Amino acid sequence: MNSAVIVFPGSNCDRDVAVTLADVTGRAPVMHWHGDPDLPDDLDLIVIPGGFSHGDYLRCGAMAAHAAAMAGVRRAADRGVAILGICNGFQVLCESHLLPGALMRNRDLRFICRDVHLRVETTDTMFTAGYAPAQVIRLPIAHHDGNYVADLPTQCALEDEDRIVFRYCDAGGKVTETANPNGSLDNIAGILSESRTVLGLMPHPERLADPRLGGTDGRALFVSVMEALS
Repeated sequence: MNSAVIVFPGSNCDRDVAVTLADVTGRAPVMHWHGDPDLPDDLDLIVIPGGFSHGDYLRCGAMAAHAAAMAGVRRAADRGVAILGICNGFQVLCESHLLPGALMRNRDLRFICRDVHLRVETTDTMFTAGYAPAQVIRLPIAHHDGNYVADLPTQCALEDEDRIVFRYCDAGGKVTETANPNGSLDNIAGILSESRTVLGLMPHPERLADPRLGGTDGRALFVSVMEALS
């Protein structure tokens, strides 16, 4: 599987993703600088990593959405290349209109950095086929703007089309307001595009993809993509 990680000024999870991709696929990803519009033609997966692209000036992901490389990402998405946006990458995908909705300030207006529980809402995706339906997993979050919002038609479309991939929940899998760390609409933690080839999520699967990191719940996401695309 050929993959690339888009690197912006302020990205700080690009190397984490690269290590995980190399470990899972046996092949190091291309580290693609944001100023270069010409991505390799043979890519199977493009990852937009977490961090603080362009220092989060204007809005999180707003400046990165206009980077030269994002034109290449859009063209790749149109061809059906798998796109994964993690945390700031999710924000960039929304700002680029590759995913609907927006990520706003957390409900309590504070940066949150801790592990959370997620319920896998659908396994009918190349990203989650390796999980069990309704499986509860643990992943870290680290964000100030993870409060997902969308208008009612978008919310209904996401629900009706089985495009809500992860929801924040408690350890028993119950979706509650208490388990919602940031005020996100309907406890949404990750969503798919209409094509089901673009996934954005706020939690960091790459940070729990190796036993040495304290857990492997995130590894199945990368294995799922590799198996789907290999």
